Amino acid sequence: MPGDACGSLPILFRDDSLIAIHKPAGLLVHRSVLDRHETRFALQMLRDQIGQPVYPVHRLDKGTSGVLLFALDREVGRVLNGQFERGEVGKRYVAVVRGHPPGSGEIDHPLQRMADEHAGIAARDAAQAAHTRYRRLATVELPYRVDRYPSSRYALVELEPLTGRWHQLRRHMKHIAHPIIGDATHGKGRHNRLFQTLFGHPRLLLAATEMRLAHPVSGQALRLQAGLAEDFAEVIGRLGWGEAGC
Repeated sequence: MPGDACGSLPILFRDDSLIAIHKPAGLLVHRSVLDRHETRFALQMLRDQIGQPVYPVHRLDKGTSGVLLFALDREVGRVLNGQFERGEVGKRYVAVVRGHPPGSGEIDHPLQRMADEHAGIAARDAAQAAHTRYRRLATVELPYRVDRYPSSRYALVELEPLTGRWHQLRRHMKHIAHPIIGDATHGKGRHNRLFQTLFGHPRLLLAATEMRLAHPVSGQALRLQAGLAEDFAEVIGRLGWGEAGC
């Protein structure tokens, strides 16, 4: 199941060139020096599941669930890498954030490469242009004091990254003071702990729900979609947002 890092990975799309899966939260895409203790990775699990090599063409954070695309040969992977680098792939995410952001907007805030982005890369590099569109889908106010107010506000948002920087969505939402719930690096611990207490799910509430691209061989328009994982959908339902995140 999408919310479980054990067992087989749900396949969303497959042909002779591509395969897309629904990556569960808590699963790394591939080996990383940042998580040396991890022994399970989407790349190896999928390779073993389908019995052939797969080639990653983009990344999702360990805590993020949703659409993850692989190429089935190196040349297709090269073409897909080019599409991602040129910003030709459309991506839609949904997230639960602290506070009530404006109804819609665009975040234009350059981001430095993080010190832990790749082994040996320091954070002193020049900032890179980074753009994210967002749209508020639903809001709620809970009767719990977390900060200085007697209640706490949260929102469900749709996020569209127009560039592909490291932790872009998480860093951009922090930049506008609406961090994503469950984000231990860029979020607010008190709000994360409230959600864990209320819902019992410590995960990052960020999911990649849609990807749009041209097929690298046929040129056909592809729209790859993943529903919310069970644990994420449960939070959405208990907050009274119904189908707002679908």
